Amino acid sequence: MEAWQYAAGAACAFMVGMAKTGMPGMGILAIPLMVLTVGDARLAAGWLLPILCMADVFAVYYWRKHAAAARLFQLFPWVAVGIVFGAFTLFLPEKTLRPLVAAVILVMLLLYLWRRYRSHEIPQAHPVPYGVAAGFSTTVANAAGPVMSLYLLSMRLPKEDFVATGAWFFFFINLIKLPIYVWQGMINGQSLRFDAFMLPAVLCGALAGRWLIHRIPAHVFEASVLVLTAISTLLLLR
Repeated sequence: MEAWQYAAGAACAFMVGMAKTGMPGMGILAIPLMVLTVGDARLAAGWLLPILCMADVFAVYYWRKHAAAARLFQLFPWVAVGIVFGAFTLFLPEKTLRPLVAAVILVMLLLYLWRRYRSHEIPQAHPVPYGVAAGFSTTVANAAGPVMSLYLLSMRLPKEDFVATGAWFFFFINLIKLPIYVWQGMINGQSLRFDAFMLPAVLCGALAGRWLIHRIPAHVFEASVLVLTAISTLLLLR
C-alpha cells in the first residue's frame, strides 16, 4: 500500500477514537474515507472493524464507571435480529445496502426531530425499531452510530453516560460481527497488518475525545450529535 493510504487510514482511526470517547457520530465520517483508502466499499467495512474494536477497548476503559448498562438489556435481543438480517443481506451489492441504511437513519432522524420539537421534550424511543435498525446498520456498513446516538439521546442520559453506554454497546456488538466478517472474507492478513499500524492514531483520537467532552456544554453536545447524524446520512447516500 502507498503512503497516502496509510495517512488516510490514520485519519480514519483518529476520528474513530475520538468518536468512541467524546464525539459520537464523528466515526461515521471515517466510513467514506476508508472506502477511498481500500478502494472497495465492501472490504472497507472489514478493514475498519478491527479499528473500531481497538477504539471500543479504550472507550470502555475510560468510561467504565459511567455506563448505564441496564438501558441496553432491552435493546440487545432486537439488535441480534438486525445482525442476523444484515449478515444474510451482505450478499447484496454495496450500492444497494448503503442507501438502504441511509434511508433507515433518515427516517429515524426526522421522526426524532418531529417528536422533539413538537413537544419541546426529548422523546422516548422504543427498543424494537432502534435495536433492529442498529443491528442491521452495523452489520452491513459499520453505520449503527447514528441510530444509537438517536436512541441514547432519547434516554436523557448525561453526556458522560451517553458516551459510556454507547461504548459498551459497540464493544459487544463489534466483537459479535468479527466472525461474520471473517466468514465473508472481509478480514484477512493484509487488513490486520494495516489495522495494527493504526493503533497509535486510535489512541490519539481517544485521548482527544476524552479531552473534548469535558469542554462541551450539554445542549451543544446534543446539537452536534444531531448534526453529525444528518451528515452521516448524506455520506451514506453518496
